[in-house]
Amino acid sequence: MSVVLLSGGTGGAKLAAGLYEIIGERLTVVANTGDDIEIYGTHVSPDPDLITYWLAGLIDERGWGIAGDSFAVTGMLRELGVDVWFNLGDRDMAVCVERSRLLAQGLTPTGAHARLSAALGVSARILPMSDEPVVTRILTSGAWVPLQEFMIQLGGTAPIENVQFAGAAQATPSEAVLEAIADARVIIIGPSNPVISIGPILALAGMREVLIRSRAPVVAVSPIVGGAVLKGPTAECLRWAGVDASGSGVARYYGDLLDAIIGDEKVAGLRSLRSDTLMTSREQRLSVAQHVLELIESLAASPD
Repeated sequence: MSVVLLSGGTGGAKLAAGLYEIIGERLTVVANTGDDIEIYGTHVSPDPDLITYWLAGLIDERGWGIAGDSFAVTGMLRELGVDVWFNLGDRDMAVCVERSRLLAQGLTPTGAHARLSAALGVSARILPMSDEPVVTRILTSGAWVPLQEFMIQLGGTAPIENVQFAGAAQATPSEAVLEAIADARVIIIGPSNPVISIGPILALAGMREVLIRSRAPVVAVSPIVGGAVLKGPTAECLRWAGVDASGSGVARYYGDLLDAIIGDEKVAGLRSLRSDTLMTSREQRLSVAQHVLELIESLAASPD
């Protein structure tokens, strides 16, 4: 089974880890790059790197960065008077330094990340959503703020007045992404924040049309667990988008893209599987991944 997962943030990365254990190299992850940032002289791509660290077994227990990493470089930058508001561990920064070197040599973001993930022993494909820049911005208190500043400097709790994916109307999915979707047996939308983690992917020029035309069913995994949001501004983002912070609200946000959804509630008018999607342990990640694959098999057996 060739599976394409659209992913951003921790929820999507955890599902990717569960799927990877089951189907290995048959998994392709299309990762949000609206969070990318140029900082400390490097190009940081948080979501592709987060997914890579999960699949490589390197993820730190806090859920981001590399386990056991040190912070000597950022510590020295502080001594030099740099405002270090974005934390990068030393090994994490080394990945970003190498990405920057590869990009300077002329590689695309897709090509550069393929080199990095292969070097870390990951056999699944992790594809940046586009080789062209897209910047997610939040309008709060009358000012546009890049997403990393909103999430870290403002704690992700400031009022959301608007959301913008700058450059998305001109950026297209990479050729590798388009080929993966064309070859996919199923497309999964991960349990990520639908607006700021999946939204940039769907905002790419032509992406929604490509997904709708695909012969593969599109299955979403809801980020709502037990009627609540586990972390981050998902509820506030969905309210901004005009839908409830519920499985039904998530389904309405994705609209005609979906063939099915899995989550904590049945969704009227849509093939759905009610299942616990909490993924705090390896066993839970595998369970959710297995439930998703079983739902896909049921769609294939009974498409109507």
